[in-house]
Amino acid sequence: MSVATIPLVLRLTVFLVAGVAGGISNGIAGGGTFIVFPTMLAMGIPALQANVSSSVGVVPSFFGGMRSFRHQLAKHATLIRSLLPSCLFGTAAGCALLLGGSPSTFRAVVPWLIGAGTLLFAFAPLITRRLAHIHDSHPARRWALFAGVFLVSVYGGYFGAGLGILLLAVMAVTLPLDIHEIQGLRIVLSMVISSLAAVIFLIRGHLAWEAVYMFMIGTLIGGWLGTMLVRRLAPNVVRGLIVAIGAFTTVRLAVS
Repeated sequence: MSVATIPLVLRLTVFLVAGVAGGISNGIAGGGTFIVFPTMLAMGIPALQANVSSSVGVVPSFFGGMRSFRHQLAKHATLIRSLLPSCLFGTAAGCALLLGGSPSTFRAVVPWLIGAGTLLFAFAPLITRRLAHIHDSHPARRWALFAGVFLVSVYGGYFGAGLGILLLAVMAVTLPLDIHEIQGLRIVLSMVISSLAAVIFLIRGHLAWEAVYMFMIGTLIGGWLGTMLVRRLAPNVVRGLIVAIGAFTTVRLAVS
């Protein structure tokens, strides 16, 4: 199906609704790209163009979260600054890997990336429990934090789906913080990674601008709503929804 054959009003409405849903998901735990990316594929937008467009479109979803967690973030300004180099260098490396490859290569890798991200998210609680015996002050945890954030940033620059989920998993096993503090850190780092990737992709061009515009509006609204709901929705409901979307997208892309 070609996107040009779909009426303009319908296209914009679909993108806006998907943006709101993706923003809510990002505001709660991440995984918004699992919604906006397959939406663009379903509308006939090529995979590589859909990937870079979704990276730009989801950036506003993190602004509402930063405001909601500002009190938690104020206590960890030094930690955030120390993690910025890992985020910036990792994101740049991921973008270079993406833009240096061919669309056909990216199309073949996408199902594996989504599948891996979904599995990591699904098993994050189990991984956290298995590593709980390593003391918070152990030097290995600090190195694991910086290395983990760097690798997740590479992934975020290459393909943003599940970025927040992976950041939560890394920080949950390396930092002695409660869930609200980790959520705040996740939102800040996600915004840094997504913003840098967005700048790179804007310079490169070839974005699906109709989708980007509507996603930016939708994810801004959704991100604000998501952070309001994060303390009211059962974590298992959110986890199950994102895992289901990721699994469906993986299967759909693998067989197409």
